Amino acid sequence: MKHNAYKWLKQPEEQDYPAALSYLSLLYDERTAASFVNKLKRAPMTEFKAKDIFRASGLPLLGVNNTHVQKDQTRIQSGHALSPLLLIRDSANGKVIIADGYHRLCAVYSYDEDAVIPGKIA
Repeated sequence: MKHNAYKWLKQPEEQDYPAALSYLSLLYDERTAASFVNKLKRAPMTEFKAKDIFRASGLPLLGVNNTHVQKDQTRIQSGHALSPLLLIRDSANGKVIIADGYHRLCAVYSYDEDAVIPGKIA
């Protein structure tokens, strides 16, 4: 699948921010997690290659047998736009935290590791 075959929303969906807060609250105290989400809301859109996001996050690639990855692959194949990723720079650990969009990233990566992925990073 070619890069231009992927459709992305211009901005993350509103529901992505509470999802990011829920995940970040497992890693940080509530105040810090909320601060990150507020920074994400104000952050400009940017783009990174799928393979670079994976390398920076240190996370494993979820397989196509994962139901959420399958759902996102179906959305891609049917031409629906995906929501951009929400990323946090964890400078203390030298990693990027995928606050929201891990399954979408895995779905796109399964087609093209060089795909350009839009998102916000704080």
